[in-house]
Amino acid sequence: MEQNNIYQLVFKVTHAGGSGSCFYLKSCNLFVTNYHVVEGFHHVAVHSNDRTPYLAKVVLVNPVLDIALLAVDGDFSALPELSLAENESLAIGRKVYVAGYPYGMPFTVTEGSVSSPKQLLDGKYYIQTDAAVNPGNSGGPMLNENGEVVGVTVSKFTQADNMGFGIRVETLRKLLETAGEFDRTIFQVQCGSCDELIAEEEEFCPSCGEKLTEGVFDQREQSPLGSFVESAIEQMGINPILARDGYDSWLFHKGSSEIRIFVYDGNYLFSTSPINLLPKKDVEPVLDYMLTEDFGPYKLGIEERQIYIAYRIHLSDITDESEEEIRQNIVQLAFKADEMDNMMVERFGCEFSEYSKAEA
Repeated sequence: MEQNNIYQLVFKVTHAGGSGSCFYLKSCNLFVTNYHVVEGFHHVAVHSNDRTPYLAKVVLVNPVLDIALLAVDGDFSALPELSLAENESLAIGRKVYVAGYPYGMPFTVTEGSVSSPKQLLDGKYYIQTDAAVNPGNSGGPMLNENGEVVGVTVSKFTQADNMGFGIRVETLRKLLETAGEFDRTIFQVQCGSCDELIAEEEEFCPSCGEKLTEGVFDQREQSPLGSFVESAIEQMGINPILARDGYDSWLFHKGSSEIRIFVYDGNYLFSTSPINLLPKKDVEPVLDYMLTEDFGPYKLGIEERQIYIAYRIHLSDITDESEEEIRQNIVQLAFKADEMDNMMVERFGCEFSEYSKAEA
């Protein structure tokens, strides 16, 4: 299996509900994931292995097959081709590889063997493997030893211990073939019975009368706190969709600095940035600076060598009277972090954090 190709072709999916995985099919210029990964969202972000985010439209979903297709804003023509394996190419004992972003962590590939190439679950056939499959792997590819896609990983069978499952490749191939050429600018539902593509909200398929999955056209509403935070992110010049990293959690770069905004312990809203690492020697000048300078309303802290700048506010303190001031404090932390990391390098010999990103 060509590992370098897999690194390039498997992406992380993020939105306000969590994260999952997806993979790029060059032959149709679309990204593949599970329906349950993007359920409730018509726009999500996909992130490459180097943490570059791209805006993605959910353009086709088939809830019965648990597959979704994404059209992503970006030029991916330089990426290699990821081939689909033959339908009946798997046998018991053959090696398979599960690639993705388990628990939203960095990219991993786990190896296992095929326990059953055609396991019947909930009325459909799946690949069963002993390879480690965790939440976050859903939507990523399951690959054979030749690096071909044999399935789409699913982690929704939580009652199954030490077992992983994948949607068989013929299911994906069937969806791609029956969808044919379709409008990639709008959200569409494929009927699980007759394969009709439906763009307008319907309760029943207008072609065959089949009842569609309840709520399949619905979009998840942002929480009031989420709307407040995303108004601040927009003021930073960042598309909030690209910043979403789960429920009431955001992660993005402003300039070179990584910005993290999240709710802690259900009571506090934190905005923080790991700006620099302490120098390996001559640390006294930077420590004196951190102890004597007034950074209000922000705080500077150190964990091992990592220097953080942070802003914390109790959720009950966000009121109609205070929200504008708090919003501006969140906005200005991002700009201050982007200024400070460079200053700390030049003035005190600090290093950039491993989370920093080189500015274009």
